Amino acid sequence: MTELESKAFYRAMLVEEVAAGKFDQSIVERALSCLPDNPVQVAVTHSCLNYKDALSAFGNRGVTREYPHTPGIDAVGEVLEDRTGTFHPGDTVLVTGYDLGMNTAGGLAERIAVPTEWVARLPAALSARESMILGTAGLTAALCVEKLLEAGASPNDGEVLVTGATGGVGSIAVALLAKLGFRVAAVTGKLESAEFLTGLGAWKVLDRETLVPFASKAIAKPLWAWAVDTVGGETLFNVIKALAYGGGVAACGMASGAQFQANVFPFILRGISLLGVDSVELPLTKKSAMWEKLAGDWYIGDQLEAIAEDISLEQAPEFLARLHRGHGIGRYVVDMAR
Repeated sequence: MTELESKAFYRAMLVEEVAAGKFDQSIVERALSCLPDNPVQVAVTHSCLNYKDALSAFGNRGVTREYPHTPGIDAVGEVLEDRTGTFHPGDTVLVTGYDLGMNTAGGLAERIAVPTEWVARLPAALSARESMILGTAGLTAALCVEKLLEAGASPNDGEVLVTGATGGVGSIAVALLAKLGFRVAAVTGKLESAEFLTGLGAWKVLDRETLVPFASKAIAKPLWAWAVDTVGGETLFNVIKALAYGGGVAACGMASGAQFQANVFPFILRGISLLGVDSVELPLTKKSAMWEKLAGDWYIGDQLEAIAEDISLEQAPEFLARLHRGHGIGRYVVDMAR
């Protein structure tokens, strides 16, 4: 029996409702019997922090219905057992999305237990840490880029706008688009991070206030060929108004809100496409194919290091609070060995 297999307890972040509407986050030791009764048990080596984890950690019932709860929608690690026989002890695997970290105990823990159909093999060319620099954010960014390419996007079309560019999805989208030869206009409310964004390959950095004047217009002057929107709300439709003829926006976020008011003019006068992107319930075959692409032709190498900050599990509550306040930059990787 290995040391991993023999452990009777594991460290986990636990969110508890300590008073009506008040939630506390702490690192605790839990018995293995606390894990859900799912066939694949994984010893987690790395996880990462996402905005959805911050929502779960601060009691958003739209993400997590019942507490106490362990957040963490991403995890990578070593299989300890799989009662279905699909995986073998020692296999290195990824779990991103589905119900992990939402209503199933998540990856901000040294152990997870999940259904087999949630589990993908880690591509050989990608390290465990790199996979969590990417995580759901990287997977989502890649799916957004793929949506644009499928819609006909080409570097020759003009600039591609990326909103929320200093966030996890936005920063990886900037790096991926730049790698593929696109001129990226990165929008952020953190202009002090302009050097960070140009280092990832951004062609120019714009203040998010650039989009505000479009709110009063039915349609705006065409400024960008394509866009990736990670923000949602009114920002999304302001972007749509300023896209060039035949363009489109891949929409994947709602940090600024889940609703926006729209009119038909950009769609019927310019043929603009609104392209929805989901990375949570995506079939595992599609997820695995995208992970192979991120490990291969779409590998962004040095940019991953520029995006990443390594933290310990004990630091996760502090950094989730930072994300919840909208102060996060890049990607926070949780190393269980720190």
